[in-house]
Amino acid sequence: MADESPKFNRRSDRTDAAPSPFIGRTAPHSLEAEEYLLSCCLLDGADVISRCLEARIRPESFYLAAHGIVFERLLDLYNRQTPVDVAVLAEDLKTIKQLDAVGGFAFLTQISSRIPTTAQAGYFIEKVRELHLLRELIRSATGAVEECYAFTGGIDEFVDQVEQRIFNVTQNRVSESAKPMREPTREAMSVITKMMMKKGEMTGVTSGFKDLDALTWGFQRQEMIILAARPSMGKTSLALNMAEAAALPHKGEPVGVLIFSLEMSAAQLALRMLCSRARVNMKLLRDGLLSKNGDEQARLLAAADQFSKAPIFIDDSSALSIMQLRAKARRLHARNPLGFIVVDYLQLLAPTDSKMPREQQVAEASRGLKSLAKELNLPVVVLSQLNRSSEKENRTPKLADLRESGSIEQDADVVLMLARPKDADEKFQVAADSAELIVAKQRNGPVGELKLTFLRDITRFENYTQ
Repeated sequence: MADESPKFNRRSDRTDAAPSPFIGRTAPHSLEAEEYLLSCCLLDGADVISRCLEARIRPESFYLAAHGIVFERLLDLYNRQTPVDVAVLAEDLKTIKQLDAVGGFAFLTQISSRIPTTAQAGYFIEKVRELHLLRELIRSATGAVEECYAFTGGIDEFVDQVEQRIFNVTQNRVSESAKPMREPTREAMSVITKMMMKKGEMTGVTSGFKDLDALTWGFQRQEMIILAARPSMGKTSLALNMAEAAALPHKGEPVGVLIFSLEMSAAQLALRMLCSRARVNMKLLRDGLLSKNGDEQARLLAAADQFSKAPIFIDDSSALSIMQLRAKARRLHARNPLGFIVVDYLQLLAPTDSKMPREQQVAEASRGLKSLAKELNLPVVVLSQLNRSSEKENRTPKLADLRESGSIEQDADVVLMLARPKDADEKFQVAADSAELIVAKQRNGPVGELKLTFLRDITRFENYTQ
């Protein structure tokens, strides 16, 4: 008796197989696995076809064109809720004049009798999906090689397109299935229980400021948070304090933090963060007025030890485009999972096309950062400049004051505006002992205003105390 066990070959001598992207090589495939899967579909169409759809099996997933045609007709019968069997399939193929193209009724009969049960359907689905993924990777990589030889200009945009194409192929390897309502309901009830018990547990990444966390319940995944202010108001200091709180929280698990600093060097940021956490006056340090063996040095060493172990990464590349920024974030996230990104600041991102109007350049960067938040499933805090209107009119900043593009307001999930205290002198332009933080927009929560205390000597914001 002949051996009926499945055998999966990666090479085939069939003349009707699809052409390979590589000369002299046959792309990875298994005609037997494809036939076994189609046989399972004919045995139990409703169940097996639905599992194929969940695993993202498509007609293009089949190496042999005839198999793809058969699967496409099976999908059509399934969608029309027509009984799936060999006779109905043959009639359907005859109607659209493709029965002879797939090999006639004899070919369908041969496929339908390949296996007696659907017990191994899951294995065949995975095998077909796996080999299709390998072929797609070969196709994308081969196309990239050809495009490299034909490259004419715009290297950053070209590299981003190639990288995104590879990521699109690999991301499709995971099927997305809907969750039954009981799962999100259980998660929601867990959050409600925490709120009712007043445990203060965040559903997102803590900002480090209790009044802000009370409004936002932490920075949520996939959100783009805009932190806007006029120059010298303390945007960078506030963002660094938030990054520190995320990577070195008082309670809860730390998250990986990536800071893109387009304005200051990594060494400058590190110095500021060290002095802020150690509560050391930076001016006295620079003037050499601190004792070498004093308490300040011990605090600085302790802070340095904490930061050296913290999951904080700083990229101080200048003239960074949005595509370069996203590529850097993707690669780092693949090696060291991130939970929080800070971009300082939006208007310094280099345009992909310098000929575009400035408003379109900023809009492109804004959309790219929002896409990054969704792609990596984490909050992205983006610093931005405000125009001079609020200063000229001596009023509280509003959303319309966001500089150079209305798309920032549209793309942002949360907009925070750092402003001078309302009772400050009209000539006041820099951060004072306190500052107003305005939650001007929050897509999924309330808006409002809160106060922060600013310690100028150590460039640190803290919870407001009178």
